[in-house]
Amino acid sequence: MIKIGEKSPAFTAKNQDGKIIKSIDFLGKKLVLFFYPKASTPGCTAEACNLRDNYQEFLAKGYAILGVSADSEKRQQNFLNKNGLPYELLADEDKTVINAFGVWGPKKFMGREYNGIHRTTFIIDKNGIIANIITKVKTKEHTSQILV
Repeated sequence: MIKIGEKSPAFTAKNQDGKIIKSIDFLGKKLVLFFYPKASTPGCTAEACNLRDNYQEFLAKGYAILGVSADSEKRQQNFLNKNGLPYELLADEDKTVINAFGVWGPKKFMGREYNGIHRTTFIIDKNGIIANIITKVKTKEHTSQILV
């Protein structure tokens, strides 16, 4: 697992429109990189909409926001359009970015064990250094966890 103070892994992935997004594009900006299990599920929708509702505050403080899941470009596009999300979503179907950040692993739900994405948010500073990692995400109050 990545630690606070370490350099963020470099990444390249397609967004919801098939456009290539690279981590280097965010150097010089603060980045909220949030990983979520599955587009259009209740918790993921609550989290994405909380960030959407506070987007202007993030912009005012110099943050860019990028969401990541293993969903397809089409599913990400539908999620973005349905919820009016003002930021990009990465369609990391091959889990390259997910694995680089170490958020894939064993999970339990209703007594069943399986592998999946651990809901985690990385705050990356202007120099590409991990400034904070939020592992206990409160989906309906996520902005207040980030902008402390």
